[in-house]
Amino acid sequence: MIAIFGDVILDSYLFGKVKRISPEAPVPVLNVDKKKDVLGGAANVANNIISLKNRCFLFSKFGKDEKLYRLLDLLNEKNIFHYILDNYTSIEKQRVIASNQQLLRIDFEKITFLEDKDVEKIKEKFLNLENINLVIFSDYKKGFCTDTLVKEIISICKEKNIKVIVDTKEKNLEKYKGAFIITPNLNEISNMVGREVKNEEKDVVEAAKELIEKYNFENVLVTRSEKGMTLVKKDGTYKTFYVKPKEVYDVSGAGDTVVATLANFLSLGYDLEKACKLANIAASIVVGKLGTAPIYLEELEEYLNGNTKIYSLKDLLKKVKKWKEEGKTIVWTNGCFDILHAGHVTYLKEAKKLGDILIVGLNSDESVKRLKGKDRPINPVEDRAKVLEALECVDAIIIFDEDTPYNIIKEIKPDIIVKGGDYKEEEVVGREFAKRVVIMPYVEGKSTTNIIKKIRKNG
Repeated sequence: MIAIFGDVILDSYLFGKVKRISPEAPVPVLNVDKKKDVLGGAANVANNIISLKNRCFLFSKFGKDEKLYRLLDLLNEKNIFHYILDNYTSIEKQRVIASNQQLLRIDFEKITFLEDKDVEKIKEKFLNLENINLVIFSDYKKGFCTDTLVKEIISICKEKNIKVIVDTKEKNLEKYKGAFIITPNLNEISNMVGREVKNEEKDVVEAAKELIEKYNFENVLVTRSEKGMTLVKKDGTYKTFYVKPKEVYDVSGAGDTVVATLANFLSLGYDLEKACKLANIAASIVVGKLGTAPIYLEELEEYLNGNTKIYSLKDLLKKVKKWKEEGKTIVWTNGCFDILHAGHVTYLKEAKKLGDILIVGLNSDESVKRLKGKDRPINPVEDRAKVLEALECVDAIIIFDEDTPYNIIKEIKPDIIVKGGDYKEEEVVGREFAKRVVIMPYVEGKSTTNIIKKIRKNG
């Protein structure tokens, strides 16, 4: 089990649309569609660990108010073991989101420091926990990770040979001396060494070596945004981990994901370099999500297995659930897509613009034969799926054997169903399970049937 010591934050979101400017002042008016609370700060680290199918125990402080009950509900829902001292003040960060664009962040924050008398309570609770093999300090500088607490816990960890991972925004790292690994980003390591550290391997390595020498760290892992992460060891060796670049949607909580993934795999016995590699992949996945969101073990497995977009219904429903929890708009369309042409590509790109996630239902070969005749499809379903998978606008593909995808749409309940221009809304299968239906005009002169006729005529 992993023990986490740090500042918990309640991250709340207001989602809506802006359609007018206020008559009272030149500011946009948000019509709120949905409110959502998620775990932030050290609680997000815990949430990531749980999502990776591991166990953890969270130590922190908070205020005794309505925010506390919202926080505790989330912790209990995720089965996160916790010891939260509630005689302090609560911290909430509320983000206002319009059409997936953050307009404003409102912080409810008054920092109070952990009292020494409470350190003893935490220490006693920690000593009574069994099977702790790794400790994380998630220090957001909100008053929980005091010098007294940190030194007490690190002293116990040294006695018990427990690895300590440090993620801190502090400039002075004296209290964290001797930690196994510290995980600053570029801005944080610049503050720690007192100079600007350029996002170049040589400069990053030099800065990391300064920290190792000054504070006796075993390792320093510097996160470098699009340039990956660089691990520098006490013996002077270093390695940079790269990952295929992905579109950055929201960096909220990415550092928490790095720490949690690193801790998760180290606690399972992975070597440090392998754990760093997996942490880097995990970070590249979560920056593609809206808001503070965890990494899931299934997402890592999917990436390592080739990052396929082709899903079974069971796996797709898991993904859809996560996407909806993240506040993403799900768009559905379906078809045979036998010979993919410019009309198809235009249609799919326009469909994707209507939301965040585009799911394509693909008729199986037998389904196509029943709909189009015994000479179809021209291309087998495996090839048709692979071609669709190569399109950036397509996020997920599911193959169905029935004549229509009614049962799949019933399970998924997409926000939007898109169909081509030869349909009328009342003819669209599964329309009752979606919030709306969009009929997309076909690109004139582009048709699979016409392409096949032309090939046969000239063949």
